[in-house]
Amino acid sequence: MIRFVFLDVDDTLLDFQRSEAIALEKTLARFDLPFSEEIAKRYSAINAAQWAKLERGELTRAEVRLRRFELLLEELKADRDAEAVRQCYEQYLACGHFFIAGAEKLLETLYGKYRLYVASNGTTAVQQGRLRSADIERYFDEIFLSEAIGSAKPQKAFFDDCFAKIPDFDKTQAIILGDSLGSDILGGINAGIKTCWFNPHGKTATEGIVPDYEIRTLDEFPSLLEML
Repeated sequence: MIRFVFLDVDDTLLDFQRSEAIALEKTLARFDLPFSEEIAKRYSAINAAQWAKLERGELTRAEVRLRRFELLLEELKADRDAEAVRQCYEQYLACGHFFIAGAEKLLETLYGKYRLYVASNGTTAVQQGRLRSADIERYFDEIFLSEAIGSAKPQKAFFDDCFAKIPDFDKTQAIILGDSLGSDILGGINAGIKTCWFNPHGKTATEGIVPDYEIRTLDEFPSLLEML
């Protein structure tokens, strides 16, 4: 039986890719820099690569947040202050939200039946702003953000800290749902809890990380929990 459900935020509950593109467009406009779909794709790739380095312990969070804009500005051949660009971008990113299809219904369905927890690597101020904007904080018993904890998914230390804060926690009754193999699924494996990969685009698990379960739509998750 499952009692404790950990939920990722970005691209699991909230559409990070869409919010990212809008925040980037507004930021580049503020600094008189060009924006296009191609630039948005390049930034997204640069950003994802830096966060992957954080997950592997190769960069600190502060380095990730700044380095992604240093690299983008280099590609744009733009003489701008990367720190100022970072601050502007994160302010825009913290405002507004877009739900992944089925996310609101999922939370309403799970609320009251399970103890729900956010487990996110996102920057604290940004995630708090997006969660408030989406008005979904009320569904969660606790919101665990890696910046505040001091370690990040997939590190076991992140989950150990979360578990220590949950009364009568039992690993055998816990599961994590997330879209990232390298962060959410590997993190759950490291922590010794069940894992469910949200894989809406039918990606191939090329990282050698095997989730316990896999779903394509969020609507599938409640019935999966009932079977466990």
